[in-house]
Amino acid sequence: MGISIMVKDPHILGKESAKEDQTSWPLFEYNYPKSMKILIATEKPFAAAAVKAMEEIITAAGIEVVKLEKYTEKKQLLEAVAAVDGIIIRSDIVDAEVLDAAKNLKIVVRAGAGYDNIDLAAATAHNVVAMNTPGQNANAVAELVFGMLLFQCRNQFSGAAGTELMGKTLGLHAFGNVARNVARVAKGFGMEVYAYDPFLTKEQIESAGVKAVESIPELYSTCQYVSLHCPATKETIGSINYDLLKTMPKNACLINTARKEVVDEAGLMKLMEERADFKYIADVKPAAADDFVEKFGTRVFFTPKKSGAQTAEANSNAGIAAAKQSVGFLKEGIDRFKLN
Repeated sequence: MGISIMVKDPHILGKESAKEDQTSWPLFEYNYPKSMKILIATEKPFAAAAVKAMEEIITAAGIEVVKLEKYTEKKQLLEAVAAVDGIIIRSDIVDAEVLDAAKNLKIVVRAGAGYDNIDLAAATAHNVVAMNTPGQNANAVAELVFGMLLFQCRNQFSGAAGTELMGKTLGLHAFGNVARNVARVAKGFGMEVYAYDPFLTKEQIESAGVKAVESIPELYSTCQYVSLHCPATKETIGSINYDLLKTMPKNACLINTARKEVVDEAGLMKLMEERADFKYIADVKPAAADDFVEKFGTRVFFTPKKSGAQTAEANSNAGIAAAKQSVGFLKEGIDRFKLN
């Protein structure tokens, strides 16, 4: 809706009539388009340079920027979304309650690849388009995978003799943007790289210079190292379980920079109790992180906070992409990365 202003306009009257008392002039309603608004809602804010670039993109399109940074309570988010047309988030939760409060909302963009913090069904019910920004933080996450791998295979730099990565087998569970970058780095280390992705053909996977396997069990039984890159869905939650992990070769290591929910923690703990050679490193702390550390010591490592996308480059890339996608949808209806 626009802004309506009632005015008295003498121009439809003759010159003589226009000289008469203004109270005789007729009333006309003029509608002016309402300025659209995009909310940048980030409990953990973007870098200042990224925010500046995002604001420039949005305001250049004639759209107003609203910012809610470092908020501490959900009610602040509920108040902020009330009158905006778009919202850009990071790991912030957009659920049915938020969507109920956002009466004018047309689009929500997650600045990043994962999107399980958006209730897609609720977004669809509210006629809100949801998007992510795939690929923008892929290299950053891939580099973290190898940072953790080197840290762990060298016994967390304790000085004790470790192992090298050259010649070792690495399995990639899903082969999206992050996994492709992991494969690129792994080949530089001289590793043998395998991948499984149910949504890609063998030819698509092997065009990247890695070996495609036909099943998840084959991936795990083949590879000493397995890196998780699958989303948390009803099919994948808890699917990385005891029966699957026990098939991994001696001195196996599971790397998780995806979602903690895909790992069956009880099954993993049981396996690690039985196999002193098994290690687990993750950028997503398990719910029982303290128990894992207490039981297995340096056989596990968890980053204090999810750090995969925490580089200046990834931060800026994802934010700028989210701003461009928000503007593109609101102005031109472009929905290339629509999720629902």
